[in-house]
Amino acid sequence: MRGWVRGVGAAWVLAAGLGCAFSWAGPPAKHKFAPVMGYRVVAKYPHSTENYTEGFFFKDGMFYEGTGRKGKSALLVEVPETGKVIQTKELSEEYFGEGIVDWGANVYEWTWQSHVCFVYDRFSLRLVKQFAYSGEGWGMTHTAKELITSDGSATLRFRDPATFQETHQIFVRDGGKIIDQLNELEFIKGEIWANVWHEDRIARISPVDGHVIAWVDLKGLLKEGEKVDEESVLNGIAYDAAKDRAFVTGKQWPWVFEVKVERSHISPPKTR
Repeated sequence: MRGWVRGVGAAWVLAAGLGCAFSWAGPPAKHKFAPVMGYRVVAKYPHSTENYTEGFFFKDGMFYEGTGRKGKSALLVEVPETGKVIQTKELSEEYFGEGIVDWGANVYEWTWQSHVCFVYDRFSLRLVKQFAYSGEGWGMTHTAKELITSDGSATLRFRDPATFQETHQIFVRDGGKIIDQLNELEFIKGEIWANVWHEDRIARISPVDGHVIAWVDLKGLLKEGEKVDEESVLNGIAYDAAKDRAFVTGKQWPWVFEVKVERSHISPPKTR
């Protein structure tokens, strides 16, 4: 997501996290390896290859997108059918924009390593307030009561929207395998859907204990010839609850895909 330094950063985040809330991996998982689901493309919508996607959600008929890279980071509001940007909030050049999430009348956008989370009025994109936090910022989503954030490790942190303080956390596993590099997030039908950095699959995670319920294998969704470079990876999940539509995209992808998850012939591995 940030280049080769990202893996190093993820290790640092996990270590740093010990200072504020001990991230215990817990006893060996009792869950079996998660099943693997396939997909069907329902539709596709235009997406700018200038957008280094770090955050993504659907609200009131619009796509909200947070883009990264210093000097190019912004919060965008886009018309899905045309890709037209109707509102923009640019970040100062020193910030690397990260995940975004809607909460009430506001939108939160945090940053990779600057430890600043900006809170905007969702309608005007006017800055309302900001929060400070420790560690790195990657993805964000929310339940009905709390925000959920990722930092590139296997830990997902639940936060109080009023203070941005951590309330509790879960550690993500598939069977006995630790799943780290968790990236952009979306909360769908009681599950946390998470991109895994540099992987063409989405983990569907239990918010209760962190076990992977299922995988959505999205291999082949974007043709290799349509990728800008090796960092043009899957990253961006949005959900239209009213019409039960799931959307996915990636960094500098030319398309947002509406997909329907289907049963697949792929079976989870028996051993690892």
